[in-house]
Amino acid sequence: MKKLLLLFVTLASLTACKKDKLETSTVDLQIQISAAITPAEGQAFPFANVKVTLTNLRNQSTAVLAPDASGKLVFPGIAAGDYNINAAVTISRSNYETLTGTDPGADVSFNASQNNLSIPVGFSETLELELVNGTSGQFVIKQVYYAGSSTSDGAIFRDQFIEIYNNTDEVLYADGLYVSRLTGKQSKPDGKEHYQANGQLDWSKSPDMPTDIDANKDYVYLRDLFQIPGSGSQYPVNPGESIIIAQNAMNHKVPFTNNSGKEISVKNPDLTIDLSGADFEVYFGDIPGQKLFASDIDNPSVPNMNVIRYEGNDWILDNNGRDSYIIFRASADLDVESLPAYYQPSLAAPVESTKKYTQLPVDVIMDAVEVQPNLADDRMPKKLRPDFDAGFTFVSQGSYSSQAVIRKTASTENGRKILQDTNNSSEDFVVIKVNPRGFAN
Repeated sequence: MKKLLLLFVTLASLTACKKDKLETSTVDLQIQISAAITPAEGQAFPFANVKVTLTNLRNQSTAVLAPDASGKLVFPGIAAGDYNINAAVTISRSNYETLTGTDPGADVSFNASQNNLSIPVGFSETLELELVNGTSGQFVIKQVYYAGSSTSDGAIFRDQFIEIYNNTDEVLYADGLYVSRLTGKQSKPDGKEHYQANGQLDWSKSPDMPTDIDANKDYVYLRDLFQIPGSGSQYPVNPGESIIIAQNAMNHKVPFTNNSGKEISVKNPDLTIDLSGADFEVYFGDIPGQKLFASDIDNPSVPNMNVIRYEGNDWILDNNGRDSYIIFRASADLDVESLPAYYQPSLAAPVESTKKYTQLPVDVIMDAVEVQPNLADDRMPKKLRPDFDAGFTFVSQGSYSSQAVIRKTASTENGRKILQDTNNSSEDFVVIKVNPRGFAN
């Protein structure tokens, strides 16, 4: 009885407020869940274990339900409006082997999502969601510090970094690993480009795009691209340890002299961090003819990332949270530096100064994290498919807050922390005060 009452109260928050409009402004949202998997004979997918979350984008209220054994469920009496829907389930390794007859080697997570779904008055269709399972990478993105610190008392944006973690029980080598941010629509659709149904750019409409490929599903488009140097076994990463890629590998808590000869101090060192012990840094000073930001200083004791594609005068992460991050390795038959590049699908014809963006096949992606602004009204269509990241993460206090997003710890084995990796950043990440090489509580 208590559970029924709680569900009623939760769903009530999703409905219209005016009693005289209830009958005309609410709908029963019907959903059919399926799974991109063929169970072994006599087995059935555990749809009843799936958690389906419905979020009202107007007031951010949520309701959570589970489907029946056939994958059907109904959210009754929700207000007409715009919603995000997310479905997720993790199947243990042993149960997956029973279900399919195949040992996956680890627990398997399935996700499905649909964002910015408009539910009009009178909506009566059955929404279909297909659960897809993503691969769990050996390296995972552990912490992203994009917000930066105070513009008046901190280090502004120059203390940003990404932390990558060895989530296995074997030594891995960072040599040759690629790090990139994706390009795409950075705001809500404004009628200036070709769009997919979710509001993200429709790359199939890009000039000169081949017609015999699925340009939106099978590829992502890179805003920048960097590679960890090394001969193949130069940079070992032990199980449960990480590497930090810094924008500027220096101690941001103490004064420094920028590349213009000016001494810069920090009023409140507690707001920023010491990155002098970073494993790698991004330095644009070796790019011929490149004009640098004054804070882009080379730390000779920290190896520089190989710069393959870049934008601007330094590697500055979007501190409002409009980036999506990926890490990947190139397959034996993939020459990354020879990948094709395409214009964004603008309605206007490209001109000489229009940029092209590298097209990367998604099957090489090892891990991905979608980041969004902290304010719901500022969020944009997702760039990543649900099997890479069904949700998104963000710092609660926004830009220049000294906050980072960090992956949760799922378990600990013999002192080694295993980080949660369900391919859903809404579930996998939490917010902390930035803490290089730290862990979530």
